[in-house]
Amino acid sequence: MWGGRFAEGPAAVMREINASIPFDKRMWRQDVAGSRAHVAMLGAQGIVAADDVAAIDAGLEEVAAGYAADGVPDDLAMEDIHMLTEARLSDAIGPAAGRLHTARSRNDQVATDFRLWVRDATDQVLAALAALDDALLARAEDHAGSVMPGFTHLQSAQPVTLGHHLMAYHEMVSRDISRFRDNRARGNLCPLGSAALAGTGFPIDRHATAAALGFDGPTRNSLDSVSDRDFALDYLMAAVQCSLHLSRLAEEFVLWASQPFGFVALSDQWSTGSSIMPQKRNPDAAELVRGHAGRISGCLVSLMVTMKGLPLAYSKDMQDDKPPVFECHDLLAISIAAMTGMIESATFRTDRMRGLAESGYATATDLADWLVREANVPFREAHHITGRAVARAEALGCTLDAVPLADLQAIDARITDAVYGVLSVDASVASRRSFGGTAPDNVRAAIRAAREART
Repeated sequence: MWGGRFAEGPAAVMREINASIPFDKRMWRQDVAGSRAHVAMLGAQGIVAADDVAAIDAGLEEVAAGYAADGVPDDLAMEDIHMLTEARLSDAIGPAAGRLHTARSRNDQVATDFRLWVRDATDQVLAALAALDDALLARAEDHAGSVMPGFTHLQSAQPVTLGHHLMAYHEMVSRDISRFRDNRARGNLCPLGSAALAGTGFPIDRHATAAALGFDGPTRNSLDSVSDRDFALDYLMAAVQCSLHLSRLAEEFVLWASQPFGFVALSDQWSTGSSIMPQKRNPDAAELVRGHAGRISGCLVSLMVTMKGLPLAYSKDMQDDKPPVFECHDLLAISIAAMTGMIESATFRTDRMRGLAESGYATATDLADWLVREANVPFREAHHITGRAVARAEALGCTLDAVPLADLQAIDARITDAVYGVLSVDASVASRRSFGGTAPDNVRAAIRAAREART
């Protein structure tokens, strides 16, 4: 490529450290698409003759067909996917291939290919998140009225519904979808035509190539165009946040599948066994999703550290921008798919959930609220009274709604038998009708709203 300047070839180690083909070959589709758009523009502008444009375009199609059929070889001598494609094009059509790189540098070529790849990856993630959200909404609808204990500090707090709990993850996924969409829109500008760093003296039409590649327009500064990797960092940041949400959901499944909880049975498809203990059913898929969040976070840190001190415009350090993004995408895609499968196939043990909700004094707040509403007791005093009622229930070894009225009135004479209308878990969840609350009707309304927002 640069034989005119150098008398000797690179050392073996230099060739190995300098080559990116083992990983950037993933971008071959984007590289071919960018080259076809570029040569079409060169022809339209009269920079390259029509016959050469036709030959180059046909040759690129031939190269792409070869990649699709046989894969892309790790040819270190070709250094990267861009040089390999140009070499194969030259083999296919001869010297005319050399005109393809007119008014283009590998700097803007790489930046364009990478943006295209990240955009395609984002579209894949958005489709996967939509499927995950569909699964959450379907299971939430199934269990809009299924009572379970709600937790704070992993201690039984107040009864909620399983549907409400699952809809909390819908909210997280909705924010993830929003972040990926925002990133896609912000990064959808085309660097092609910025050349090495300063633009080009050829009369190119950057708007034409941007439109041909589905971008909203060209980038506005040639220096920034070839040195910007914000679009990749934005993708990683959104992926990290998404992976944290997936990890929290996975952690719930790990806990819920354990015998002490017994809230869920994972299907055979998403469980593994033990090499020594025949009785084991391990939630390995959920644990791996939880573990992947750490690796995805590491990918973000890797690229941030690579970019933090680079002067304008392009530096070879930026060759290391792609491996963390590729790794992150693979991990995120399989994590989303695994959680979608687990949610769709899980058997929720709602009888067990209800039993624990009833046994954990989860309706204590309902007693305090009743005292405030019906007996005009200040909440702090009602809190104290309720605490004594819970202590009495513990002493009797019964649930709060099973404490005899006489015992409750011995604690505070203002308590009447009407209080029993709020002490059941069903009454408790049904009463939480404030916007965003756990009442079954609220949950069903939230599901309808979520589906309408998607149409």
